[in-house]
Amino acid sequence: MSKQLPDVQADRPDVSVGLNRVGVTGVEKLVKLDRAADRPIVLMAEFEVYVDLPKWRKGIDMSRNMEVVDEILEEAVAEPGERVEDICGDVAERLMDKHDYTSRAEVRMEAEYVIREDTPASGRSTQATADIIASAAADEDGTREEIGCHVVGMTVCPCSQGMSEARARETLADLGVDEETAEAFLDEVPQPGHSQRGHATLTVETSGTPAVELHDLIDIARDSMSARIYNYAKRPDEDYMTYEAHADAKFVEDCVRAMAELAVEQLDVEDDAVLRMEQSNDESIHQHNAHAERVAEFGQLREEMHN
Repeated sequence: MSKQLPDVQADRPDVSVGLNRVGVTGVEKLVKLDRAADRPIVLMAEFEVYVDLPKWRKGIDMSRNMEVVDEILEEAVAEPGERVEDICGDVAERLMDKHDYTSRAEVRMEAEYVIREDTPASGRSTQATADIIASAAADEDGTREEIGCHVVGMTVCPCSQGMSEARARETLADLGVDEETAEAFLDEVPQPGHSQRGHATLTVETSGTPAVELHDLIDIARDSMSARIYNYAKRPDEDYMTYEAHADAKFVEDCVRAMAELAVEQLDVEDDAVLRMEQSNDESIHQHNAHAERVAEFGQLREEMHN
């Protein structure tokens, strides 16, 4: 006869303090996303799963609850789904049902997503990648879901470019080029500025499923920077990207504001949808990096832009 082992996690802790998030991270699962006219997309996703813990309970039965989490995730990803945020929401709601001592469950998921596209000048087929970000939080008031992306692009510093323009203007004057011709040349030929690899993050969080498409968020995030970048590029593509980036030089702050503008123009979500917009640039001539962000409700952003 097996001996019943003590459930130490159910004891009272030495210090009666509740915890907001206790759970597991690094849970890797395959996720299949249905597409109506094509084969399902298979993602290798990494999950984080948390519940809150009341002050009167020592622990969450980590090993036992990992079995529950694993079963829930297996059930949630066994059949192809259409939206990764709904998978997170389903897991969070099931966790609430499985834990009689918790009042909130939270699930986060990240996965690399492959995009097929053509290069901008040579028209060659290539692939790009974006990191999918999805999450859900369930409590007695319902479930909130989040969907978004993290993408990489290129930015050019307007300040550095401005100094190059001033030098070019002086050089053209010294060469005897009249001012009108010099200005016309500078309008047509963007001057150099130090470039950066930019990292844009855009997510939308709502009560229930966000009424947005992942591809739209990816496009907005990529277009908020000075230029898109491509994994494969022939010389005409390199020339195209370099010109486009220098023709639209942006500070890190400009990228976040461009993201907000594009989101307001292109998304159709409720006013209380929460948008998170972040931009980080890997500086090329400094040892530090630049960062800017904004978190706001959709209605608030729209009101700011129209006033």
